[in-house]
Amino acid sequence: MTTTNDPRQTAPHRIELAIGGMTCASCAARVEKKLNRMDGVSATVNYATEKATVDYPDGVTPQELIATVEKTGYTAALPPPPAPADAPAPAEPVDELRTLRTRFWVSVVLSVPVVVLAMVPALQFTYWQWLSLTLAAPVVVWGGLPFHRAAWVNLRHGAATMDTLVSLGTLAAFGWSLWALFLGTAGEPGMTHPFSLVVSRTDGSGHVYLEAAAGITALVLAGRWFEARAKRTAGAALRSLLELGARDVAVLRDGMETRIPADRLVVGDRFVVRPGEKIATDGVVADGTSAVDASLLTGESVPVEVGPGDAVVGATVNAGGRLVVTATRVGAETQLAQMARLVEQAQSGKAAVQRLADRISGNFVPVVIALAVGTLGWWWGAGAGPAAAFTAAVAVLIIACPCALGLATPTALLVGTGRGAQLGILIKGPQVLESTRQVDTVVLDKTGTVTTGRMSVVDVVPAAGQDRAELLRVAGALEAGSEHPIGRAVVAAATQEGPVPEVTGFANVEGLGVTGTVEGRTVLVGRLRLLHERDVDVPSEVSGAATEAAGAGRTAVLVAWDGQARGVLVVADAVKPTSRAAVARLRALGLRPVLLTGDNATVARVVAAEVGIDEVIADVLPAEKVAVVERLQQEGRVVAMVGDGVNDAAALAQADLGLAMGTGTDVAIEAGDLTLVRGDLLAAPDAIRLARRTLRIIKGNLFWAFAYNVAAIPLAAAGLLNPMIAGAAMAFSSVFVVANSLRLRRFTAATG
Repeated sequence: MTTTNDPRQTAPHRIELAIGGMTCASCAARVEKKLNRMDGVSATVNYATEKATVDYPDGVTPQELIATVEKTGYTAALPPPPAPADAPAPAEPVDELRTLRTRFWVSVVLSVPVVVLAMVPALQFTYWQWLSLTLAAPVVVWGGLPFHRAAWVNLRHGAATMDTLVSLGTLAAFGWSLWALFLGTAGEPGMTHPFSLVVSRTDGSGHVYLEAAAGITALVLAGRWFEARAKRTAGAALRSLLELGARDVAVLRDGMETRIPADRLVVGDRFVVRPGEKIATDGVVADGTSAVDASLLTGESVPVEVGPGDAVVGATVNAGGRLVVTATRVGAETQLAQMARLVEQAQSGKAAVQRLADRISGNFVPVVIALAVGTLGWWWGAGAGPAAAFTAAVAVLIIACPCALGLATPTALLVGTGRGAQLGILIKGPQVLESTRQVDTVVLDKTGTVTTGRMSVVDVVPAAGQDRAELLRVAGALEAGSEHPIGRAVVAAATQEGPVPEVTGFANVEGLGVTGTVEGRTVLVGRLRLLHERDVDVPSEVSGAATEAAGAGRTAVLVAWDGQARGVLVVADAVKPTSRAAVARLRALGLRPVLLTGDNATVARVVAAEVGIDEVIADVLPAEKVAVVERLQQEGRVVAMVGDGVNDAAALAQADLGLAMGTGTDVAIEAGDLTLVRGDLLAAPDAIRLARRTLRIIKGNLFWAFAYNVAAIPLAAAGLLNPMIAGAAMAFSSVFVVANSLRLRRFTAATG
């Protein structure tokens, strides 16, 4: 498992604050920096989710954290208390998006004529410049108000953000135009000027840049609007996850059904789930049998048969008969709530690449302002004239906005982790993504991971002249009185064929088997030694089948009645149907599979051969699994570990990447980096593919953002970009990064 020396691991208190007023990555960097300056406080601020995850010591209160954020110029709020089950969803985000949309469309309608008039000299009629001013003024003042307001707030706190660049650029262009119109020659009747993308020498008094001021404002608003919509879309997976739960439930009280909100359930309550209803919370089936559809929660399309004693998970759908369930976990302890918590934690974290981007964003704006001033001075001093110098300086301010840089990682994480949750793959943190790229060896625990972890009858070998179904029926009838795992496996196989008869005179022969009377016949089921001790005749074909099963690492259960051995039942921990395909896909990802088990080498080799694994490490005690992972790491391998039990937890933690089967123990799940909710090994290659693809998207986003700024700023400083074109390019870069991240929503799990 990837580990870091993160001070938040030891902080006594953790809280999540909703941060308001952030408009770019620089804002998030400022808030994070201010919070981290407080004694003992460690904070991570995510611009995409607009949340701060803060760990703080006993001497600090949440109110002090909020006050620090507010002193920085932003708002902060504690998470709201859980809403009642029947409460409507809050509408605030919708209103915010609607306001932004209105501002954008009004600005577009007013800006288009201004831009067209400026770009097409043939349309520049008498007094066209005054019409342009009339249309552009509301766009710059009202349309750009969010940028100007944010820039002013930041200025009062001695800071500069991307809003500072946009506000400076648009106000400078607008102010220059006002000067040229009222004090220069630009306001004279019949004034025209051509549209050009390059620097031209002029005194500037006859030039207006209203199209740049209005066009840039509209384009940046477009970028913000698309960004807000995309962020909402990106978080849809988590919201749908949280909305999966049932709203109300029929609880059994004094034998009567009472309908109550699901959030009022307590541990121990018995509730009814009818066909088609969602199971209200995690529990154990007390009565009834049914098929449960867990596809919305785990991504597994095949419903699971459940009966009395079987565990069921909240938010899954009862697809068959009526069930009575006893609640075992409620509220924040349910699997659904834990999944949502893991996804949110992953989305609020930061990978190493993002921390680098944040540092650059935090220092970028002052550097850009200095570059813009330098560009202005250079061109003015070089004799290009104030208009040309001003044009280049404004272009530098606008093109440099590194919004794309701040969105590169958070949006990809938001979409990737949300999509993973829909497919039953939980990514615990962004550092996991970087681990998946380097892994070259995957260690697979055998029991419960490659195999089902439950004994089952894998073969029935009747003696000559004996009927297979009768052999299984009689053995199942006798074993119905046994609690041994092998006995339960025989009963399960027999009952699948049909009902089994009653047994009388049942007796357990410790360590050897069981005896009893079934339909008037004296029946023995057990080891070969039991039959020999009771002088039962064992034909060579039966003893040969038993020897062959033992040689393959399986358990041979002999069945005899009336003094004659009638056949052999072969029992084993069966390999999961999808394990072979999963191993093949792990190999296709460039990973070297290793089977790790505490079973003997014979059993391990049989299982390994069945699923296509060449390297086997057997006879390993639970405490030695960590040592095996360490040894592989010392050999220079980067190790992923897949396991499900308590005895796998330490090895999962030691591995460079831990993948915990969601059907396993809570300890194993806590130790893993990735959790495979549906407990199917096929989810392991899917998880690695998703993590690697998310990392590729992040790197692609960062490359685009860095390359864009590195290439565009010199062009703007050289006077080769019109400010309006620069604004369009800047807005496009942010939209591109978000759209690129949204491609992860199309990620699909491989079918078995």
